[in-house]
Amino acid sequence: MSRKFLVRTFGCQMNEHDSERLAGLLAAEGMVPAQGLDDADLVVFNTCCIRENADNKLYGNLGHLKTLRERRPNLQIAVGGCLAQKDRELITQKAPHVDVVFGTHNLARAPELLRRAASEGPVVEVLDAPDPSLVDHTPALSAMRELPYAAWVTIQTGCDNSCAFCIVPAVRGPEMSRPVDELVGEVRSLARRGVVEVTLLGQNVNSYGRDLTRRRPLFAELLREVGAVEGVRRVRFTSPHPKDLRPETIAAMAEVDAVCEQLHLPLQAGADRVLAAMRRGYTAERYLTRLAAARAAIDDLAVTTDLIVGFPGETEDDFAETLAVVAEAEFDSAYTFIFSPRPGTRAAAMEDSFVPPEVVADRFERLLRVVERSALRRNEARVGRTEEVLVEGPSRRDPSVLTGRTRQGKPVHFAPRDGAGPAPGSFCAVEVTGAALHHLVGVLVQVTATPAHRRRIPVRAA
Repeated sequence: MSRKFLVRTFGCQMNEHDSERLAGLLAAEGMVPAQGLDDADLVVFNTCCIRENADNKLYGNLGHLKTLRERRPNLQIAVGGCLAQKDRELITQKAPHVDVVFGTHNLARAPELLRRAASEGPVVEVLDAPDPSLVDHTPALSAMRELPYAAWVTIQTGCDNSCAFCIVPAVRGPEMSRPVDELVGEVRSLARRGVVEVTLLGQNVNSYGRDLTRRRPLFAELLREVGAVEGVRRVRFTSPHPKDLRPETIAAMAEVDAVCEQLHLPLQAGADRVLAAMRRGYTAERYLTRLAAARAAIDDLAVTTDLIVGFPGETEDDFAETLAVVAEAEFDSAYTFIFSPRPGTRAAAMEDSFVPPEVVADRFERLLRVVERSALRRNEARVGRTEEVLVEGPSRRDPSVLTGRTRQGKPVHFAPRDGAGPAPGSFCAVEVTGAALHHLVGVLVQVTATPAHRRRIPVRAA
C-alpha cells in the first residue's frame, strides 16, 4: 500500500507554489495525498516567517503532532520553508519529534532527506545560499495543483532589496532569475495540459532578469512572451516593487491581451519619513505618480496594496499622511498588517521607538475604514456591467451558487440557469447585480468557453 503524505502551508503564494512542487516530488516517489492527519504517514509543514504568529502557529501544530507521534511511531514529520531556513536546529530543540528540517534552497532534496531520516534518525539540512544544482523548478503535477486550470510559475527566487522590516532576503537569498526560454517552455507545457491562467511569482518581479543581463530588467519582455502562448487567456503576477515599476512594464500590461487588468503595488506607508526608515526607495509622491501612469495606460485597472501600521517611530502626523495617500490612491483592496518585529531585521533593533500596542490598534481600525470605503465604492461601480468570469466551482459558503473571478481578480458569486453549472475552468459572461465589500454578485448570461476535458458540475440546492 502506498504511503500517504499531507502538506500544510503557512505563508504567501510562493510558499503555496513550493508546496505544490513538494507534493509533486513526493508523488513521483510513489506516495499519494492523505485525506487528513489521521491517515497520513508523512506530515510536512511548509513555513513562513514574515509574521510572528507564523512561529506560534508552527509550534502549536508541532505540539499537537507530538501526541499523534506517540500513538503512531512510524509517522514522519518534516518542516521546510522560510521559518526552517531561519530557525534551523531550534526547531528540533523545541520539537525533537521532527524528523527532517530543510530550508528554502534545497526543497528538491526533501524526498532524499526523508529516506535518510527513516534509517539514520533526525536530519537537519539548511543551505546558507542557493546552490544552482539543487534549484528545482519542476512544475507541480496537475493532480497536485489546487486548480487544474490555473498555475503558478516561479520566475525568480530571492530578493536584492533591503527593506528594514523584511526577513525575506535572509531566508530566500539574493535574486536568481530563471531564463526566459525556460519559463516560456514551462508555460507552454502547462497550456497543453489545460491551464488557461498563469500567475508569475517573484519577490520583486519588476527586477526579473537583471541578474541575467546585468543591464536592465526583462519583465516586460517576459510578459509579452508569456502572454503570446497559445491557450493562455489570463496572465497575472505578484509581487512588484513600486520603485522598479517601469514604463515598458506598464506598456506591456496595456498592450498584451492576456495580461489581466490587475496590479498589486505595495505602498506600506504614506509618510516619506517612514518610507525612508523602511528603506523602500520611493516617496509617496513618486508612488502616486507611477500609480497614475498605470491607471492612465491600462483601462479598467484594479489596484491592491500592502500597508503596515505601527512601524517603529511612526507618529500621529506620519499616520495622517498615510491615511491621506491611501484615500487618494482609491485602492480596490489592501492587505493591512500590524508591524511585527522579526529577529535579524533592521526594524527589530528599533525597540526604543516601538509604537504602543493600543495606539497601533486604534490606527489599524482607522486605516481599515478608509480602505474599506474605497473598496466598496469601486465594487459598487461595477454593478450593471457584464464581466468575463473564470469559474472556480460552487461557493464554499453557499453551494447553490457558483463562484469565479473577473480579470481584475474580483470574486463573483452567481446563480446558474439550471441544475448544473459550467465546469471549473470555464469562461462565462456574468452580469453584476450587486456589490459587497469583498465580492460581487451576479447572474449568468452565457458560457463563452468550456474546457473540453471537463464535464458540467452539479450545483447543490441551498
